[in-house]
Amino acid sequence: MQRSFTILYTSLLGLCLGSSSSFPSNINIGGLFPIESHEYEVFRFALSHHQDIPKLVPQVDMVKMGNSFSMTYAFCSQFSKGVYAIIGLYDRKTVNMLMSFCGALHVCFVTPSFPIETANQFVIQLRPELQDALVGVIDHYGWTKFVYMYSSDSGLSVLQKVLDTAAERNWLVTSVNVETMTEASFLKVFQDLDKRKEGQIIIDCETERLTGILKKIVEQGKNAKSYHYILANLGFLDIDLTDLRKGGANITGFQLVNHSEPGVSRVAHQWMEFDNKDSKVPKSGLKYTGALTYDGVKVMYTAFQNLRKQRIDISRRGNAGECLANPPAPWGQGIDIQRALQQVRIDGLTGHIQFNEKGRRTNYTVSVMELAPSGPKKVGYWNEDEKYVTTASFVRGSNETYGLQNRTYIVTTILESPYVMLKKNHEQLAGNDKYEGYIVELAAEIAKHVGYQYKLKVVSDGKYGARDPETKMWNGMVGELVYGKADVAVAPLTITLVREEVIDFSKPFMSLGISIMIKKPTKSKPGVFSFLDPLAYEIWMCIVFAYIGVSVVLFLVSRFSPYEWHAEDYDEGGEPQTPTQASGTNGMQQSQTQTQQNANQQSPEQTNEFGIFNSLWFSLGAFMQQGCDISPRSLSGRIVGGVWWFFTLIIISSYTANLAAFLTVERMVSPIESAEDLAKQTEIAYGTLDAGSTKEFFRRSKIAVFEKMWSYMKAADPSVFVKTTDEGVMRVRKSKGKYAYLLESTMNEYIEQRKPCDTMKVGGNLDSKGYGIATPKGSPLRNPVNLAVLKLNEQGLLDKLKNKWWYDKGECGSGGGDSKDKTSALSLSNVAGVFYILIGGLGLAMLVALVEFCYKSRTESRRMKVSTARAAAASAAQAFHCSALDSGASAPYTELQSYGLYANNTVKI
Repeated sequence: MQRSFTILYTSLLGLCLGSSSSFPSNINIGGLFPIESHEYEVFRFALSHHQDIPKLVPQVDMVKMGNSFSMTYAFCSQFSKGVYAIIGLYDRKTVNMLMSFCGALHVCFVTPSFPIETANQFVIQLRPELQDALVGVIDHYGWTKFVYMYSSDSGLSVLQKVLDTAAERNWLVTSVNVETMTEASFLKVFQDLDKRKEGQIIIDCETERLTGILKKIVEQGKNAKSYHYILANLGFLDIDLTDLRKGGANITGFQLVNHSEPGVSRVAHQWMEFDNKDSKVPKSGLKYTGALTYDGVKVMYTAFQNLRKQRIDISRRGNAGECLANPPAPWGQGIDIQRALQQVRIDGLTGHIQFNEKGRRTNYTVSVMELAPSGPKKVGYWNEDEKYVTTASFVRGSNETYGLQNRTYIVTTILESPYVMLKKNHEQLAGNDKYEGYIVELAAEIAKHVGYQYKLKVVSDGKYGARDPETKMWNGMVGELVYGKADVAVAPLTITLVREEVIDFSKPFMSLGISIMIKKPTKSKPGVFSFLDPLAYEIWMCIVFAYIGVSVVLFLVSRFSPYEWHAEDYDEGGEPQTPTQASGTNGMQQSQTQTQQNANQQSPEQTNEFGIFNSLWFSLGAFMQQGCDISPRSLSGRIVGGVWWFFTLIIISSYTANLAAFLTVERMVSPIESAEDLAKQTEIAYGTLDAGSTKEFFRRSKIAVFEKMWSYMKAADPSVFVKTTDEGVMRVRKSKGKYAYLLESTMNEYIEQRKPCDTMKVGGNLDSKGYGIATPKGSPLRNPVNLAVLKLNEQGLLDKLKNKWWYDKGECGSGGGDSKDKTSALSLSNVAGVFYILIGGLGLAMLVALVEFCYKSRTESRRMKVSTARAAAASAAQAFHCSALDSGASAPYTELQSYGLYANNTVKI
């Protein structure tokens, strides 16, 4: 009996001792982490903070995310080692595999990865679900149309919740998968938003991918004030939002870790001091995924502490089993560990930690953050009971111009005469004093009116700004504004549609258009007969034919009209004789004269003054406005004379009006006069500035002429495009008239006024546009700068500045750049033809007189039957005798009269 009692006591004692000592002092926990991940380093850091009994002993495998085979091998390896639970990460390619193993083998998996919809109770999800908080924020902002950009890496549960809510509330949601998005599709999304004047975008991605998307948004200039982004990510403070803040974009996000809590800040400080010399990853702040990992270790430690207090046997005896066995052999104690994990109630780095029966976080609070001008600010919070609650202590945009006077703004510009030029002694100067020009003074005036300090910075690549068709990146001054390298661009920057999509422009401070620059052709030498230029060749020919025609008509009407015929009375109408002639006549001559007069009285002769020669003489006298000693008597003749006088009045007046201009202006013959002339020929090459608005104008133009010009410029070899305006001007000057440069009219006019004065603007402007001051989208400088430009324009300062730098400092004379011809005094070459005509006319008159003299002498010699030489000598003696009479001398007439050469006979022709 005593022996039996002893055996029973020993057995009970052994049982009691066995139950108290059955809970292991070391708990093997598995770890599945990506290589050199932030979560693994925090896992090590968390284990160092939980060294009490039971001690957590890690069994870690570094896995390659996205590789199902690697994850399967690591999981089975840890299961065979007899781990009690596993903590680690998964992605969309390995989550289903892990869920299957955990459910089949009853192994608990604690994870800080994205939450998923699953009925597997062995998955403990540390990360809270965000979809309800996101819907609450969307309701708060009143969005009804927005773009939802998501990554399938983080699952589709949030997207599904948003789409379901959108169907209930008639929201218009455009979902875009960023994993399949190309550069072109990314740009198209924002182009569609710009067309619809919308800018509401939600981005649901893991932190690494989200950082890349935000960088691309900044590169495309979509970080402007007109855009509002909601980042569906629980680590708002983990993201670098500096570049987005420069553009003034509205950014809203969520923050899980409250760094203002003393416990959190203490752990974060300890984390920064934690020795992680084995890690090759640079030390970074404690991210929210790391905080979730830390809380995961704390949850596991608390669960096993509770199991130990409850003296629940979780020991694994014998073979741990094979994870790939068929059928699977689940671990019996897995249910106890799963229940212990779900029952944990603690406060961790991520707030209150509690799980529901499905292993998901519940009873948690998420902070709602916004990016204020001074940095991230908490504007509210969300929890399951109160939903979204606003706690904003500032109003966005209420003080957007605050601090303009308290910082120095970067003003980007470009070296371009006369806008911005280096002073001659610029090497001895510093800062803004190194520069001079129109833009330099304009920037100073704007800064004075707005009230801010600034620093001029010349754009590094020397370009105005265009988007690369391949990389979609902006260069030049536009790129510096888009990517936050400058605050304002004061330069001859053309306002265009594509630029307006990414930056803001002020009202134009200068109006202009695209013009054509060519080398000034050599001045045409004035011709000998340049006085004929006022009237065209056809007009001169018509005048000659009109002169002949009028003379013939006058001759005919005078012949047919009886009023032009009259009888000639020699007694009254005959030529009077001088006393000398009267006394010198002999009796025979008197007898002949008396006989002739008697005959004339018996049959008077009818005469007509308008013979063909007199008609020509009358017309010529009227045309020359000198008159004539005869005039028409008949009505028909006077009508002819009247219309001829009217005709000559108009012709002479028109000729006189144009004569001064044609004689005093040196004219230049230009090979082209318009863009149409350029397009129709191939001898003269033409091009524009590369990466500028002029090139963009031709590329986008739908006008046939400009399309033809663009096709030529694009295919020209060698290239007709130039990198700088100076290069284009030098090419024009050295091309000997074989290259035309297309540029803004203001620059064309300026260069025309600069030595060596060998370029000129031809034709009118091809378009109409303006220069504006540019600022990034949503910049607080936009409105003040715009008002300053309007004020300067009303004060007339803009015109004053242009006159100062264009014409007052001109080197090629006055004229405002528009005058192509310079007036000067007449030279002999201008009117030499008139003298030639005068000399020719005098010579012709002498020749005709000589012919008449010879003809008359020959005729008289035959009539008087004397030699021609003697008759000519007598005629010459008579000519010089008449000249002597004019001087008061006397000469013998006996010989002349004896031959009867100059008898008092009237000869009618």
